Amino acid sequence: MSSQTHPAPDRAARRARLAVAAMFFTNGALFANLIPRYPQIKADLGLSNAAYGLSVAAFPTGAIVAGMAAGLLIRRFSSARVAVAGTVLTGAGVLAAGLAPVAALFALALFLAGAMDAITDVAQNAHGLRVQRRYGRSIINSFHAIWSIGAVTGGAMAAGAIALDLPLGVHLGVSGLLFVIVALAALRLALPGPDTEPVEEQVAGERPASRAGARIWLTIGALVVIAIGGALVEDAGSSWAALYLSGSLHSAAAVAAWGYIALVGAQFVGRTIGDRLVDRFGQRTVARAGGVIVAAGMGIALAFPSVPGTILGFAAAGFGVATLVPAAMHEADELPGLKPGTGLTVVSWLMRLGFLLSPPVVGAVADHSGLRAGLLVVPIAGLLVIALAGVLQPRRKTTETPAVLVAS
Repeated sequence: MSSQTHPAPDRAARRARLAVAAMFFTNGALFANLIPRYPQIKADLGLSNAAYGLSVAAFPTGAIVAGMAAGLLIRRFSSARVAVAGTVLTGAGVLAAGLAPVAALFALALFLAGAMDAITDVAQNAHGLRVQRRYGRSIINSFHAIWSIGAVTGGAMAAGAIALDLPLGVHLGVSGLLFVIVALAALRLALPGPDTEPVEEQVAGERPASRAGARIWLTIGALVVIAIGGALVEDAGSSWAALYLSGSLHSAAAVAAWGYIALVGAQFVGRTIGDRLVDRFGQRTVARAGGVIVAAGMGIALAFPSVPGTILGFAAAGFGVATLVPAAMHEADELPGLKPGTGLTVVSWLMRLGFLLSPPVVGAVADHSGLRAGLLVVPIAGLLVIALAGVLQPRRKTTETPAVLVAS
């Protein structure tokens, strides 16, 4: 086995890693319990397709409205407390959405849940990166893999509740209470104190502050594009994979579902091994390789359309973007000259704009030129990542063999 480049983390760091894993798991599971109940809610409230679409858009709208407040809250209360408080309020919003008697209250509850989810997302990533600094090696990708497990768990819980014909209030009340308890327990294991680790000071003789500031914001812009590239690929799988396979390629509905399954499954695998790859090769190389995999895999699938090739193309895309969002968040959180949480908050907030704008952009292109043309956003995203990955950290030079992450 390869030798470690850093001493083993202390007990407090190991406990905090468990706490952050619990935060990510609950964040993935909470809202995933609600999504499979949307058809029932739509029917119970008698919503038209248009009214339903406007109502569910309240969730990303709330995220965008509230997301920029995360950095301020983290500096005021600490990332762990903000993450857990956000989890509690997200659970309340999810429960309220399930119990809403009219469309307006349903949308308002989703707005609250989306706002709190955005704040929780930034805070749990901030605390995860704080723990990562204590470890001295990459662990952030493992947290995002655990989020995926939480989302699958939440969806399975909802499917079970539907099969058992549990009332919405009972199902969402029990699941919300369970995950709130988990989050509160995680808070006891989190790192104590504020998120105020010192940032790098500017060395005498470096470029003037104004030029350094411009460089920082240009870097943030590049990180936002990298994160949005990951978001675009994820959205292409969730929103368009099944439609493309069943419509343009005429596959059966059961087969068409495998486009999204292949993407998220490969993304989970990529996140599971992502920390090892980052420690061995560096964020920059891993991101560039991922961009190549995305561009080549989905590019070939679109150039030579077939059902098996397209499913493999979505799998390649999911694997390629697995580490992009964690990488962008990590780099933003490490930028010198910014208050704690600022870079991470800005990148996370603007990334959500990508999630919001991606479906209408792809849809507009699809209406004009076909969905195959609309899905060109996937290989284009891969090319953009290749071009901009230079803002990410290279492999750290060391005289020892890179650390191997034994467990995530």
